[in-house]
Amino acid sequence: MEKKPTSIKSLKSGSFVIIDDVPCKVDGIQISKPGKHGGAKARLTATGLFDNQKRVIVKPADTSINMPIIEKKAMQVVSFIGDNVQLMDLEDYSMHEIPLPDEFKGQVTEGEEVIVWVYGPHMLIKSKK
Repeated sequence: MEKKPTSIKSLKSGSFVIIDDVPCKVDGIQISKPGKHGGAKARLTATGLFDNQKRVIVKPADTSINMPIIEKKAMQVVSFIGDNVQLMDLEDYSMHEIPLPDEFKGQVTEGEEVIVWVYGPHMLIKSKK
């Protein structure tokens, strides 16, 4: 799981961060003005990429936060097992079984290639190739 540090105040909506060891997409960021006795605070709202759970953190704006380096892989659909799909990595021919997102049900067929985002143990089908 690769990551790189960045400051919270340099983030924009749509960028990726790691909150509670889960990669998330930033929905919004609010930075308050610095006060008489302290620095500016940042309120960051983000949604988990793999679990769609909303997360909110409040930290000083100068604080460093990690950004995930998400690997994008081409995989081939081998079979469907209930609500899951079995995929084969086209680089090392390893097999993976992950849940099929609702937006791809009925749109992908066996033998088709899909683009999968991978971060550590997490996998998500993002698009058809």
